[in-house]
Amino acid sequence: MDIKTDYLIIGSGVAGLTFALKVADHGSVAIVTKRGVMDSNTAFAQGGIASVFGSLDSFDLHIRDTLDSGDGLCNGEVVEMVVKNGPERICELIDLGVQFNLRNGKSRPKKTPPELDLGREGGHSQKRIVHAQDMTGRELERVLVEHAKSHKNITLLEDHIAIDLITCSTRMKRGIVTTTHEDYCCGAYVLDRRTNRVKTFSSKTTLLATGGAGKVYLYTSNPDVATGDGIAMAYRAGATLANLEFVQFHPTCLYHPDAKNFLISEAVRGEGGILIDSSGNPFMKKYSPLKDLACRDVVARAIDTELKKTGQESVFLDISHKSPEFVRDRFPNLYEQCLRFGIDMTAGPIPVVPAAHYMCGGVVTDMLGRTDIHNLYAIGETACTGLHGANRLASNSLLEALVYAHEAAGEAVKGMRSQDFKSFPDSPAWDEVGTTDSDELIMVTQNWDEIRRFMWNYVGIVRSDKRLARAQRRIEIIQNEIREYYWNFKVSADLIELRNIATVAELIIKCSMHRKESRGLHYTLEYPERDDSRWQKDTILRRPFVG
Repeated sequence: MDIKTDYLIIGSGVAGLTFALKVADHGSVAIVTKRGVMDSNTAFAQGGIASVFGSLDSFDLHIRDTLDSGDGLCNGEVVEMVVKNGPERICELIDLGVQFNLRNGKSRPKKTPPELDLGREGGHSQKRIVHAQDMTGRELERVLVEHAKSHKNITLLEDHIAIDLITCSTRMKRGIVTTTHEDYCCGAYVLDRRTNRVKTFSSKTTLLATGGAGKVYLYTSNPDVATGDGIAMAYRAGATLANLEFVQFHPTCLYHPDAKNFLISEAVRGEGGILIDSSGNPFMKKYSPLKDLACRDVVARAIDTELKKTGQESVFLDISHKSPEFVRDRFPNLYEQCLRFGIDMTAGPIPVVPAAHYMCGGVVTDMLGRTDIHNLYAIGETACTGLHGANRLASNSLLEALVYAHEAAGEAVKGMRSQDFKSFPDSPAWDEVGTTDSDELIMVTQNWDEIRRFMWNYVGIVRSDKRLARAQRRIEIIQNEIREYYWNFKVSADLIELRNIATVAELIIKCSMHRKESRGLHYTLEYPERDDSRWQKDTILRRPFVG
């Protein structure tokens, strides 16, 4: 089945939906998402969007905080663009109907600066977190999905998981088409999970907005959909990747046997929450002059050190010294969710542990969201834009997604007008000749579990040469098993996701082994210091061409 569209968007988080709404008046749009449209990392984002609205704040301060967090690897030009475009993008959301918390409950006429209630999070020198209670991502998704569903040019396809990008080459040598890395993206192969049939999507512009890869790790704050699909597909297609060693571990996920992927927002520490050990002693003063407002990598390593030192299963985050009314009003969702697990955060501390949270590396793009494959864009957590450097500043991720969706959409619309797509060849149909239905699903579950466990143990918060070498040996064996299995059996959603987490795991290991220093989110025992003389540069990866 061949589906033709002007714009193919893979992913339904804030990045993909914002891009869709901005290009929909200029052509047909197909959004494919592998579960329900609301099943994205965006919907799980509690904290908010960092942007300059406060009277004591400034663009220069936000830029400085971002650069400090990025530990020497941020692209200054990108940081300036994203920070300075933030207020306008947030005002657009408000005009679409997003209900952010307002100061003193004030309303805002259109086209006037909003009186926003601003929070503060770790690494920020001022209050600048625009939020909707503690459910900011869910509110963004609600409004963007509502607008997308009502637009006549947008088709939403749920339960559709992308398998691979379709690429073609237009280079000619002596009248013969030659290929090194593929030049143009022409669409994607997508599995309809409801029918188990593969559809061929042919598109003039393709956008990767598939989110992150937290499910590569055993413990993560991410939903089950975060399997690094866009990063893996882009790598297989020949796009350049960068900085995959920089995996952000959120320091505070709820530790409870019945809780799955439940994040305790950075904003709790921003509002005065204190990290304590099992004896009730605060410990962050030992690790940073900023104490509990230190950046996430510092806090995650501090908790990891405390747990290894004491042998305890968790530390605790305590905000019970604040009034119960304040806690319930500021964190209504957190309060209710904790109560479900028998924890009253107004009366006592919350048990927490670190968990894989955010990918700072990804598919390399320019300032317009373009990859080095023509007509292929990447935005959001899938992309490596240069904003985050070696460590993401809290709540800069939704900001980046909004700004880059705007820039990429403008460029994609211009490209649609200027290019001649008639010369593109027809996309070949999906070929499953010689494959059979699988009778060995145990291979999928076994390798899935093994990858996530050794990535947590060997390529986690603290790394070493020996641990990385062990991980590399294991992933090579597993990759060989997956390749053999993949080409012999019909594809399934589980197999597609396993293939992708194995690819991303391998790339994280390669990047981590390459960087012989500790910087930002990458901490290694053999090289505990930052080394600007040799390593103040991106780690670049590109698939070797075989052909």
